[in-house]
Amino acid sequence: MSTPGRPKGEYRSAQREGSPVSRKPHVRKVYWNEPTMSLWERLYLFEIIRGLLITGGVFLRNMFKWMTGRKGALTTYYPEETRTDYAAGNRGKHILTQRPDGSPQCIACNMCATVCPAQVIEIDAAFDPTDPAHPKYPSRFEIDYSRCIFCGLCIEACPEDAIRMVKETPGLPTGDRDHMWLNLTELITWHPASDVAKPYPPRNASSTVLDPTSKPEHTQ
Repeated sequence: MSTPGRPKGEYRSAQREGSPVSRKPHVRKVYWNEPTMSLWERLYLFEIIRGLLITGGVFLRNMFKWMTGRKGALTTYYPEETRTDYAAGNRGKHILTQRPDGSPQCIACNMCATVCPAQVIEIDAAFDPTDPAHPKYPSRFEIDYSRCIFCGLCIEACPEDAIRMVKETPGLPTGDRDHMWLNLTELITWHPASDVAKPYPPRNASSTVLDPTSKPEHTQ
């Protein structure tokens, strides 16, 4: 790198000889909304003391509550205790909604598995010819919670309101990755829900109502 108006060789020879090389000083850009520190903040030591007083006060209050048998800091001793202040829209553990006969609402379209950025959902589809209203269903539906990022995109992509996320997360922390796979049975039964936005008739009723080969009965 050479300075403007100065040959490259002359710049290198000046560096070797140790002579000072004139450079343009760096001018820091000044922004219109730069914060300004007061004199109290510039002294610095008083702000450190104020921060220690705040931290020490919180610590001593929580310590006193703990010594007197009361709840101090907002620490939940999971799994003996569970938090009660979860937001209503908290993205927790998944569930699969049910049809009136208890079968899964899922039609195995694989849209949730396709949109999943972590690729943690695995679905195997099966076909039931005796159920014309809902012939396609999942024979296997598994979620790997060791890689799930709880983004909720699978919920948004589902066209059947078949998969949801509740705010609780029971049984998820574990020391074994193999125990973090949720299968179809657990997803349906651990938190049963059948209030779907797009209900299907039960399996037996759908085969009776929607069977194209059935003939209506005539009354005299």
